[in-house]
Amino acid sequence: MKKIITGLFVWAMSIMIVSAQSNGLGKSDPQAKKILDAVSAKFKTYKSVQAKFSLKIENNAGKAIGSKNGTVLMKGSKYRVSVTGQEIYCDGNNVTTYDKSTNEATITKLDPTANTLTPQKMFTDFYDKDFLYKLNGESKSGTKTLQEIELTPIDKTKPYFKVLVYVDKASQSISSTKIFEKSGDKYTYSILSMNTKAVIGDEQFTFDLKKYPGAEVVDLR
Repeated sequence: MKKIITGLFVWAMSIMIVSAQSNGLGKSDPQAKKILDAVSAKFKTYKSVQAKFSLKIENNAGKAIGSKNGTVLMKGSKYRVSVTGQEIYCDGNNVTTYDKSTNEATITKLDPTANTLTPQKMFTDFYDKDFLYKLNGESKSGTKTLQEIELTPIDKTKPYFKVLVYVDKASQSISSTKIFEKSGDKYTYSILSMNTKAVIGDEQFTFDLKKYPGAEVVDLR
């Protein structure tokens, strides 16, 4: 399960290195940038978001080897991610990761000056720090027109070599993301639903120890 959660944030690991253009490592497609900029700008207007997502894992032969569904709540700098067996709470100051299998909660301090990995960054400026990107074209998925953008990491030591982002053209929102790992495994994250007008109380982002009887707390702050 820890690998599942780690995989969830692989996409967000793209925020740690300076812009490709400024490094002289190549130029990105201005059409792709225009699309991603629009997605980022629109997401930043939302005060709170409640979304359901799915994760499908395939091996090198294209065989499904795992799948999970989860939910994510976001409000300002706060977030909460829930999948089977694990929850991550961020109240804007601290990050608490609870693992049901060990009944253990690990607390760390959120450093706003660091390149902290957060769900919010998955939907905003993830692309312009660590990738070269290009627009591959458009395709139909039911009634939706999806724009496929291919991202290639600048840092070749990353465990993945390619990321495909599918943007719903009409809503200017990310529909799904497919991560290609060097091991041959492929991770596909799909947004099943998104409520951008959800009313979410701040208590949703705070880990309440009383709700987890006997849980061991590892405080690393």
